[in-house]
Amino acid sequence: MKTNSNRSFYLIPYVVWMLLFVVAPIVLVGYFSLFDLHGNFSFVNYQNFFTSVYLKLTLSSFWYALIITGFTLLIAYPTAYWLTKTKHKQLWLLLIIIPSWINLLLKTYAFIGIFGVFGPINKFLELFGIGKQQILYTDFSFIFVSVYIFIPFMILPIFNSLDKMNPTLIDAARDLGSSTWNTFTKVIFPLTINGVKSGIQAVFIPSLSLFMITRLIAGNKVITLGTAIEQQFLVTQNWGMGSTIAVFLILFMVIIMILTGQKDKGELVNGHNK
Repeated sequence: MKTNSNRSFYLIPYVVWMLLFVVAPIVLVGYFSLFDLHGNFSFVNYQNFFTSVYLKLTLSSFWYALIITGFTLLIAYPTAYWLTKTKHKQLWLLLIIIPSWINLLLKTYAFIGIFGVFGPINKFLELFGIGKQQILYTDFSFIFVSVYIFIPFMILPIFNSLDKMNPTLIDAARDLGSSTWNTFTKVIFPLTINGVKSGIQAVFIPSLSLFMITRLIAGNKVITLGTAIEQQFLVTQNWGMGSTIAVFLILFMVIIMILTGQKDKGELVNGHNK
């Protein structure tokens, strides 16, 4: 009884934190979404969200998030696989993770200089007679910078899944005559699917709400749900509509987490059935 009471006591800070910084903000967002621009109780914000303007905005956000996640996965999976085969894998993993510790705003401004008209990329193109190109404020620059920023968050969970996988399973598949492609599709990828799902959650969900990169790198030519929320709160001062978009963004995040949730009942890791 005493042990149970001690455990309950230690849970108090966690519960208080969750109530103040998770539950309360969500409740406030839901509350403000029920008021129009003039402060009157109304469901007009929810009606406006289902108009063509916001539906196109939502589809655009999902499209860019899908592209960013796809490119990130294509780069991260081979990289994570290569890391598991290197001698100093923990050191290489640390070098990949270190850039994520740098402030996002600093990295964004660094890419503004890199992709600028007088930046090193255009200087390099001039050496080949191509001339200066408008790289900044394009879809390419937006996707490139986003992929660069999110790659460590995709590599880490995939690396952990690959590193924990029993290598004898791969040897067994090859001994049975399985090709390299079949070994990957039938053995390696299914056993690391949970790491892929975690990586997708870590990349796709934040990609839906990007706003700093869209403003500084894409020059507001790319509008996402995060950009729309920022504009509603800071530009038009329509807190109700901004809160309504935030409510739907939260719902989208919950749906994505459910779809990419881990449902494994047992997994062979290092020869043991978990």
